[in-house]
Amino acid sequence: MAHIRRRKNGNWQVIIRKKNYPDIVRTFLEKGTASKWSKQIETQMDKKIFEDMSGAESTTLSHLVIKYREEVVPELKSKRHYTYKLNKLLKHKICYYNLLQLNSSNVYQYKKELQKEGLAPKTININLQMLRRIWHIAKVRWNITLPAQSPFALVSMEKVNNERDIQLTDEEFKKLLDVASNSKLICLADMIKFAALTAARYSEIAGLLRSNVNFNKKTATFMETKTTPSHTIPLHDDAIAILRQYPFGDKFFHIKSRESFRHYWEKARKDAGLAQFRFHDIRSFAANRMLLSGMSEIEVAAIGNWKTLAVLHRRYSRIKPIQLLQKINNVVNLK
Repeated sequence: MAHIRRRKNGNWQVIIRKKNYPDIVRTFLEKGTASKWSKQIETQMDKKIFEDMSGAESTTLSHLVIKYREEVVPELKSKRHYTYKLNKLLKHKICYYNLLQLNSSNVYQYKKELQKEGLAPKTININLQMLRRIWHIAKVRWNITLPAQSPFALVSMEKVNNERDIQLTDEEFKKLLDVASNSKLICLADMIKFAALTAARYSEIAGLLRSNVNFNKKTATFMETKTTPSHTIPLHDDAIAILRQYPFGDKFFHIKSRESFRHYWEKARKDAGLAQFRFHDIRSFAANRMLLSGMSEIEVAAIGNWKTLAVLHRRYSRIKPIQLLQKINNVVNLK
């Protein structure tokens, strides 16, 4: 049975006590709202469809995120990657809401915040999918009674186009290197050059261990990541020369954090007039240079660790007609 009383501060408190159910207490600003809510709850109890949401009401999204970071992330392959993303997520306003308050409008606002930060559609989707997973684990693993409809499921994913048509010219690359050479991050220019010589990913370059480079055989082994298996590649003489400039530490390139690297990278690309160019796009630049040098697609795919030739061709091979002009002029004259 519901009991409604007015408190000294003017709010209205509802206390519902019913056999086989825990006591439920809720406070409202208006008596009419309190009365309507109590009738809904009692009706649900009478029909045996009531679910106690007190756990959701007393738990904020930040509590779930922290619990996920401490209990689930250690079980995952890319612990540092997910820890970094979760720590960034905790800075957003969406984490302040309790799980009963949280709605699709809050999630949509969070999505808009990520867009304003300049995150790529694919990265935004990864963040939303991570929140969907946390919500699911809260229900099935931690037994928190949550609303039947997840607020994250009501917000659509971003449309992703993996076929970026962004390709640096040699002149633009030189300008990027010139700007990066003056960066406060001493190794930035060398990391860019190393990426262009190897088609390696940022994570592979930043995580390259001294013990995984054989200077005698001129090879480097990039360790397994969340998306790619480990693989060994031959190193260009210029790539070897770059690594020899960093003789100390377990890793060649000393970077405080990925966030720190992003800060210096974004400043460099902006100063070079390449605001839309991502570090990952250097893989495309490298692949094109390798192909134009006469290497086969199979050889280039092996160096870049692309899963199939189709992926290499569709996503990374962006040879422009002007780059083929000299080769077409070298074709034997038919006259």
